[in-house]
Amino acid sequence: MANTTSAKKAARKIARRTEVNKVRRTRMRSSIRKVEEAIASGDRPGAEAALKAAQPQIIRAANKGVIHKNAASRKVSRLASRINAIA
Repeated sequence: MANTTSAKKAARKIARRTEVNKVRRTRMRSSIRKVEEAIASGDRPGAEAALKAAQPQIIRAANKGVIHKNAASRKVSRLASRINAIA
C-alpha cells in the first residue's frame, strides 16, 4: 500500500486510467468481434461496414496507448485481407 501522499495520488490516477483503458479495450474487441462474425457468415458488405466502424476504434486504442501502433495496424490489415478473401 502507498505511504506517501504522491504515491497515494499516483495509485488513484492509475486506477482511473485502468478503468478508461478497460472500456477502450472492450469497445475495440467488440468491434473486431462484429467484423469476424460477418466474415464467418460470408457477408462481405456487412464485414466491410463493420471494419469501417472497427478501424477507428482500433486506431484510437493505439493512439491512447492501450495497444501498440504496430499491433493495431496488424489487426486492421489481417481483417481487411480476410474480407478480401471472401470474394
